[in-house]
Amino acid sequence: MSTFQPPALLRNAHIQSILASTRLRRLRIGARARKLEAASEEVLIECRDGTRLIGDYAQQPATARGLVILIHGWEGCSKSTYMLSSGSALFLAGFDVFRLNLRDHGPSHHLNRELFNSTRLSDVLEAVHWIQQRYPHDKNYLAGFSLGGNFSLRVAANAAEYDIKLDQVVAVCPVLNPVNTMEALDSGWWLYEKYFVRKWKRSLRTKLKHFPELGYEKDLLSLKSLREMNRYFVPRFTQFPDAPTYLLGYAIIGDALANLQVPSHIIAAQDDPICGAEDLPNLAKTPNLTIESTLHGGHCGYVSNYRLDSWVDHRLLELLHQPE
Repeated sequence: MSTFQPPALLRNAHIQSILASTRLRRLRIGARARKLEAASEEVLIECRDGTRLIGDYAQQPATARGLVILIHGWEGCSKSTYMLSSGSALFLAGFDVFRLNLRDHGPSHHLNRELFNSTRLSDVLEAVHWIQQRYPHDKNYLAGFSLGGNFSLRVAANAAEYDIKLDQVVAVCPVLNPVNTMEALDSGWWLYEKYFVRKWKRSLRTKLKHFPELGYEKDLLSLKSLREMNRYFVPRFTQFPDAPTYLLGYAIIGDALANLQVPSHIIAAQDDPICGAEDLPNLAKTPNLTIESTLHGGHCGYVSNYRLDSWVDHRLLELLHQPE
């Protein structure tokens, strides 16, 4: 168990989950986030397999303490509040920071014809390899949130195959078993599913503007839930026959992390309403994996006080700290 202990009125899991992404939280990090964005340049990543992605790279004016690559969650982007919060904390601490957009996230819908799906691990492996080749550093770190945490851990398990060098990986509230995560969204508080349905539909409509031949515009109008959307899109736009098979395709329970090649650290909240902690015991036992479990925190919340400071930002700095 970790020592994260928010004030009593901030211990509710839904309050934690929602507060972290509110306009108030964005205002709280405004000054340092502006410094990060002022130092950032948009970078086009051209992978060896033809995939193209976009990210934002912030470089120190002098020698950096290392490079941290950050990966957002599903339907987030490099400019999501938690990405700006952690990214700016790391940048002000002396790290170079690369905030990666997954396929069809951020301003990237026009770059690849094929739709995003969560089993496209090669996208992220190729992107991390490209970033490290383009911006070589002595120390290299990878951190991800929610689905980005899931991708980060899978990168850590396949790093050697892609000649990726990582000193530490951190996954915050990662998706462990997508079947259970989808069930939580389907049967839990309606607000979460409504949020993701709205954002996914908006993303899919943006994709159609660039690739109208994908042809799902009329069908999209009739799809009302994540379950219905998965049933429609999985067999038509992935290599999987049905949604359950697809969801298990990016699960990291069982032996998925048995060959973890990089020291990796999971931060997970026992009260996470989306990526439940019940699957933590089902992860492979390996000396390269440590798990930090907190009683509170919600889903990627970790708001530590009434000033809306982020405990995760401070914890990342502790985990990635290197002596001068």
